[in-house]
Amino acid sequence: MKNSTTPFGHLTLRLLAGAILATALPLPAQYWTSFEDNTRYLALGDSISASYGAKPVTQGFTHHLYQNGVFDNISNLVFCSVAVPNALSSDVLQFQMPLARLCFAPTGAPFPKFVTLSVGGNDAFLVLEKGANPQEVFAKLYANLSNIIGSLRTEFTEVKIYIMNYWDPKLPVPGGRDLVLALNGTIAAAIASFHSRDVVLVDVFSAFEGQTGLLLIERKGSSPMQIHPTNAGYQVIAATFAQAIRAK
Repeated sequence: MKNSTTPFGHLTLRLLAGAILATALPLPAQYWTSFEDNTRYLALGDSISASYGAKPVTQGFTHHLYQNGVFDNISNLVFCSVAVPNALSSDVLQFQMPLARLCFAPTGAPFPKFVTLSVGGNDAFLVLEKGANPQEVFAKLYANLSNIIGSLRTEFTEVKIYIMNYWDPKLPVPGGRDLVLALNGTIAAAIASFHSRDVVLVDVFSAFEGQTGLLLIERKGSSPMQIHPTNAGYQVIAATFAQAIRAK
């Protein structure tokens, strides 16, 4: 019987056979990124690190740090963000911290490691929204933040950690500023307890003091409890982080 397969058909069969053979052969394992010695930047934290309210989201401070080459040239930088809005310090410790081992996984080559962190704001809101005891809230925040820092330094000995404090949004509630000051005092105390040049407080509180146009709460029709930054506010946060990072 005459073979009715066309030359095109023969070519198709050969390509198909080659594809099947290729998939059947064992392939060498490939690491998740081929940029073994690239600097790694890990963003941990709450809505501030997650760029909540920034339009578009790439106007958030973590993206500014990445895009502007604050840690390294963008072509030599791997950016990992696991920050989530509404995260408490316990959430960062329990759910975000385990992912650091993926961002900083060994590649066979040394590489610089950086972490930025915004945490504690939602803990403080438990006092306002839930009537939680401030002393208990801040004692737990201190313990959680200390564990976050300690775990990072233990597992990744050369990591540099930059932790921000919070601005006073001038909320229409009694004692609002005192609550912010207590929050910032707790953050500062946890950082200071490590006595390390590689664990740095980023003073966003001072950078926002006396400034206008940095918070969504200032906009007409905004919720009176809207404490998130505008795009301009995120730029100030990024500049404050950049100053602290470049000073090291």
